[in-house]
Amino acid sequence: MKKTQLLGSIGLVTGAVLTLAACGQKSNANDNAGANNAKKFPQQTPKKAVKKGGTLSYALETDTPFTGIFNNELSTTAYDSTVAQFGNESLFDTDDSYKINNKGPATFKLDRKAKTITIEVKKGVKWSDGKQVTAKDVEYEYEIMANKGSESQRYTASLQNIVGLTDYHDGKSKTISGIEMPDGENGRKVVIHFKEMKPGMLQSGNGYFLETASPYHQLKNIPFDKLQSSDAVRKNPIFFGPYKISKIVRGQSVTWVPNKYYWRGTPKLDKITISVVNPNSASQAIKSHKFDIADVVNSQWDQVKNTKDVNFVAKIPLSYGYMGFKVGKWKDGRNVMDPKAKMNNKSLRQAMAYAMNIDAVDKRYTHGLSFRVPTLIPEQFGDYFNKNVKGYSYNLKKANQLLDKAGYKKKGTYRVQPNGKPLTIYFAAMTGDSNQEPIIRNYIQQWKKIGLNVKLTTGRLIEFNSFYDKIQNDAKNVDVFMGAWSLSSEPSPNDLYNEKAPFNFTRFVTKKNTQLLNEMDSQKAFNHKYRVDKFHEWQKYMNDEAYVVPTSNNYSITAVNKKLSGYSLKPSDANSVWYKVGYTK
Repeated sequence: MKKTQLLGSIGLVTGAVLTLAACGQKSNANDNAGANNAKKFPQQTPKKAVKKGGTLSYALETDTPFTGIFNNELSTTAYDSTVAQFGNESLFDTDDSYKINNKGPATFKLDRKAKTITIEVKKGVKWSDGKQVTAKDVEYEYEIMANKGSESQRYTASLQNIVGLTDYHDGKSKTISGIEMPDGENGRKVVIHFKEMKPGMLQSGNGYFLETASPYHQLKNIPFDKLQSSDAVRKNPIFFGPYKISKIVRGQSVTWVPNKYYWRGTPKLDKITISVVNPNSASQAIKSHKFDIADVVNSQWDQVKNTKDVNFVAKIPLSYGYMGFKVGKWKDGRNVMDPKAKMNNKSLRQAMAYAMNIDAVDKRYTHGLSFRVPTLIPEQFGDYFNKNVKGYSYNLKKANQLLDKAGYKKKGTYRVQPNGKPLTIYFAAMTGDSNQEPIIRNYIQQWKKIGLNVKLTTGRLIEFNSFYDKIQNDAKNVDVFMGAWSLSSEPSPNDLYNEKAPFNFTRFVTKKNTQLLNEMDSQKAFNHKYRVDKFHEWQKYMNDEAYVVPTSNNYSITAVNKKLSGYSLKPSDANSVWYKVGYTK
């Protein structure tokens, strides 16, 4: 359902980057108690009859204000997506395997022979101002994404498979020739033409077409380069989901009330307020029932597990934390590698990965609720996951051997570069909960043990928005960084790691990587075994090259007021969940 999102240090829900917990080698006998509990928790609250009315309070756990960019093609952070979820409905519903069905706001039809998909918005699907969602609203989403003026991070190589999209982006055409509206702009049907069809196109989150719409009648007079800062995006955005915005306190809270035009019917609640709460206060907020829905910070599980009058629901999200090595720049719409980059030495990258004591950190401080992930394709993707890739488990001896063999000789405490020059590695990491600083210091100490002089980019941890600003703009004083993804629900990694992917923040580009990414999404890949084989080959290759090293994922646990029914983490419920949530009778 979801597009790739940038996560903060504790992630979209409960902490995707849970390598960021305090260090320690000892493990307690009860280390995995939390994980055992999480496995027992359902993905949804008990189903009961609900009544009309009531106010729901929802906790947004972050130590930084949310940016408040409420447009799908301009927003990149999971925080903004979480804030917008009550009104921001996708065009498509899915089943629990994320396969698109026709139960949502629009129907979907794929024609492999004609190389088209047809999207038809259902009659009665209306924006919160009462206007029908039209074909132009669907088409305009592509204009926002592809117009250079909007500077969208969503303009990817995968979307350039749409006929005419590149010409529009490059200013050679004023329209996108491959998107037609058979019944006109005010009709409800859109036909999208592709250069070639792709094996993942039946899955939500495939990246080859958009699954959202933008209100053309509200945005049409705003220049693309003014869109992101406009009131229509920041202060009074409109959606066609169950709720509409009634009040925004910038960066801090948003209040939602029912959208009386909502196509499924009248939502149950009178009001929803989502408010920022510091992760350090999350456990207290849950215990004191300050919020009706709040995510559990995994390092605080012991403090909240016995809380009365809440239902715990849990899942393993499609996400992971990772360590990235900067080896190039973003230039003229593509990633350009620098062969002379400081981190463009495979042995150095591998050594830093081996020196991290991730398993010990996760077990000791998150009760087994977080765990090291070995590859860049999560296990939830079934046979696409390569179980034979073991990743980088803690091994200081191997790390030292790699550095010795690569010519990084020790001079005193620290090693020097193979050319004899001093080596200082600048490391960027985000702020987070109270565990964050000691953890980052732990990893710096781990790297010191193998003779590497690693310093924080600014001398301290960096606030979420500033962090991603540095990463996206290839700041000079970032050699290594720790980020996290909330992933798309179709397993292809193309939009994260190809040559034209803005999200390829390390900026690595190799012929082999390009070849494997192309093969896994090629015509041949309609053969499932072939596609699986290419996924496995890519994971093995990426593990060896170590430009991006996955760190941890986690069980995500949410505490829900026992008086609420209809809350669900199941993929099939994702698009309609807020229509269903209400207080029990």
